[in-house]
Amino acid sequence: MSGSTTQRTATPGQPQPMPTRNMGQKIAYAFGNLGQAAFYNTMSTFFITFVTTALFIDVDKTLAARLIAVITGLVVVIRIAEIFLDPLLGNLVDNTNTRWGRFRPWQFIGGLVPGILLIMVFTGLFGLVDVNTGVFMVLFVIVFILLDVIYSLRDISYWGMIPAISSDSHERSTYTALGAFTGSIGYNGVTVIVVPVVSWFTWKFTGQWEQGRTGWAAFAIIIAVLGLLTAWSVAFGTRENQGELRAKAEANGNPIEAFKAIAQNDQLLWVALSYLLYSVANVATTGVLFYQFKYVLGAPDSFSIAGVIPVITGLVTTPLYPVLNRRIPRRWLYTAGMAFMIAGYTLFIIAPMNLPVVIVALVLFYLPAQTIQMTAILSMTDSIEYGQLKTGKRNEAVTLSVRPMLDKIAGALSNGIVGFVAVAAGMVGNATAADMTAANIRTFKTCAYYLPLAGIVASLVVFLLTVKIDENMHDHIVEQLEERLASENTDEQ
Repeated sequence: MSGSTTQRTATPGQPQPMPTRNMGQKIAYAFGNLGQAAFYNTMSTFFITFVTTALFIDVDKTLAARLIAVITGLVVVIRIAEIFLDPLLGNLVDNTNTRWGRFRPWQFIGGLVPGILLIMVFTGLFGLVDVNTGVFMVLFVIVFILLDVIYSLRDISYWGMIPAISSDSHERSTYTALGAFTGSIGYNGVTVIVVPVVSWFTWKFTGQWEQGRTGWAAFAIIIAVLGLLTAWSVAFGTRENQGELRAKAEANGNPIEAFKAIAQNDQLLWVALSYLLYSVANVATTGVLFYQFKYVLGAPDSFSIAGVIPVITGLVTTPLYPVLNRRIPRRWLYTAGMAFMIAGYTLFIIAPMNLPVVIVALVLFYLPAQTIQMTAILSMTDSIEYGQLKTGKRNEAVTLSVRPMLDKIAGALSNGIVGFVAVAAGMVGNATAADMTAANIRTFKTCAYYLPLAGIVASLVVFLLTVKIDENMHDHIVEQLEERLASENTDEQ
């Protein structure tokens, strides 16, 4: 089976394919995910790092451990509870009708409000944590819920724009690759800069070169500003197309219809399960890499390597994806990527205390990341027309709300895993690599490597056995939809 995308030539009476968008729009769209991905990594990974290493640094160690457990538990519960909101948020976006379109208003709001809330979180609600712990906990729950919800609206509206821009699978892969390209830089760039930035600002304000509270607050402000600029790039720099496939679709309906649309789309559900298994495994490992360098290798200053590697691999592999996908079917790109990750995990398990081996493992781990994620995103995007063919309704944002919903599940579990590892392995407060016992290292390896490896294998099995939608199947679906619309137009004349 060929992996190339067939270019359809419309005949008279048939809807014309959507035109390729100009370069300025592509740049504006791509820039949007730079800050969005940096924001996500900050919240999914480094918020808990901040909580475990800096927020309660002056508190009694026993009490600090209890407070850390409470916050990580709250984050997991809050995010899992909010999972059920994402399809409703997608429905809200799908039913947004303004002269700016469906998606751009949420990019405007999603750039401003989450940044303010992020700063509040990383300053302990502007120092309230030191004044009244009880009040802090109550307000923290409210702030964190608002942060998650409004960020989700930004994320859903961002990826939901792709099917609004084009119905062509290859052109969608271009936009997806652009977003993934800058997303890789934003997500992994945070890993590169976090320790130097936090340490420098801590030194600037306190005179000590460490990862202190003031440094984390400055870091949050930088991420918030970046998030604002990049979201507004999308809000002011993109436009939607209103083609026949979108214009002729039935109304999206009430919020209950959002869940129904997801439940009726079997291909979306199988892709979602495969992606969830991968995403949980991925964040479980990336979430504790800081602890790998600080407590296992005893080289926290080398942690930037864990950010430099994925930036380089992302710069190399992401632009190649549309080119490779013209010749190689997505499912085989996905399979090859999983094989690289399995090899990387094997090296992590064999020699976690050997820096050169860990570096090679990181290369194998990160090399296929963008390929795997783009394959999942494109499969979900193409399932929009699959669902439209089955039901007559075109649920763009609802369908694509599934991916951030899955990322939210993974992020919640990541926070829980990081918090658990930090406490169970004694990787909290002023502990160092010299304090780690063999039992501490075993606990770390189990959570960081063994369990995620099982998730990667399960993800691959699910994808190969159940996901049928590919480039050729999507082309056929679009052709069927176009024929149906052409027939309806003929009947109306």
